[in-house]
Amino acid sequence: MALELALVTVSLVIILIAAELFTNAVEWFGHRLGLAEGAVGSVLAAVGTAMPETMIPIIAILVTGTEGGHEIGIGAILGAPFLLSTAAFAVTGLGVIFFAKQRATGKNMHLDAVVIGRDIGYFFIVYVFAIGASFLPWDEGKYVVAAILLGLYGLYVYRTFSHQGGSAVIEHEEELAGLKFHRWTGGSGAPPTFMIMLQFAFALGIMIAGALLFVENLESVAHRIGVPPLPLALIIAPLASELPEKFNSIIWVSQGKDTLAMGNISGAMVFQSCIPVAIGVLFTEWVLSETALVSAGIALASTAIVYLSIKNRGYLSSFVLARAGLLWIGFVIYVIVKLMLEGTTDTAVH
Repeated sequence: MALELALVTVSLVIILIAAELFTNAVEWFGHRLGLAEGAVGSVLAAVGTAMPETMIPIIAILVTGTEGGHEIGIGAILGAPFLLSTAAFAVTGLGVIFFAKQRATGKNMHLDAVVIGRDIGYFFIVYVFAIGASFLPWDEGKYVVAAILLGLYGLYVYRTFSHQGGSAVIEHEEELAGLKFHRWTGGSGAPPTFMIMLQFAFALGIMIAGALLFVENLESVAHRIGVPPLPLALIIAPLASELPEKFNSIIWVSQGKDTLAMGNISGAMVFQSCIPVAIGVLFTEWVLSETALVSAGIALASTAIVYLSIKNRGYLSSFVLARAGLLWIGFVIYVIVKLMLEGTTDTAVH
C-alpha cells in the first residue's frame, strides 16, 4: 500500500511536468501552422490531452473483454465529460482567481465566445444523443449511432479549422516562450519543426505513462478498501486521467490565454462525447445505470450554466466556473451514500 501511494505521488509529478512541456509545444505548433488560439485549444490541445483517459475504456473494453471491464469502460467514458464539466471547470475558475492580480482581465475570462459557444453547443447535441442512445434497441442501431458520432466529430473539427471565429492567431515568435527542448540543447531563435514535434510526442508519451501509472496504483489502493468498479471508473479514474487538462488550463489562465484554457476543456468534452462513446456503443451493450445517468445529467446542467453565463454577459466569471466544483462534491457524496445504503441492504439480506 505504501509503495502504491508513493507511485501515485510520483505519477502526479510526471503529469505536471508533461503538461508544461505539452502546452509549450502546442503553442509553437499552432503558431507554425498559423492557427488561431481557438483551434489550438479546442482541437490540438484537447485531443492530445484526452488520450490518457481515452485509453482507459479502450483497454477496459477491448483488451479485458470481461463484464467488469465493460463496466469500468462505460464508467470511464461517462466520467470524463462529467469531470471536465465540474472539477475541471472549478479548478480553472480557481486558477483565474489565484492569478487575478497578474491577469489583465482580473477575475473575469474574456474569451472567444463564438469558439467556446460552438464547442458547448456540439457537446450538448452529441452528449444528449449519446445518452438517449442507451434507451434504443442495439442490434442494428448501434452501427448507425457510432457512425453519426464519428461524423459529428469530423464535422466539428472541420468547422473549427475553417471558421476560427475572432480568436487571435498564436503570438509572434518573439512573444512565445522558447521551446524547452530547443533551449535545453543550446538552440536559439525559432526552433525547427522536428524539435517541436519531438517535444510534443515526448510530452504526450510521458503524460500517458503518468496517467496510466496513477490510475493503476490508485485503482489498486481503491480495490484494497473495497470500492466497486463503476464508482471507481466514474470518479477516481477520470480524476487521474483528466489532470493534464486541468494543469494545461491553469498554465494558460495564468498567462491570460483564456480562449486556449477554456477551449482545451470544452474541446475535450466534444471529443470525449464522440470518440470514446462510439467505442462504447459498438463494443458494449451501452446500458447505463442510475449512477451513470445522474452523472450525465449533472454534466449537462453544469455546462448549461457556463453557456448561459457566456451568452448573457459576453465573458465568463471565474466564480461561475469555481461553483461547478460543488456539483462534483455533491455527486461524490451521492455515490458514497448510495454505496453505504447498498452495503447496509446487502448486510441485512445476508
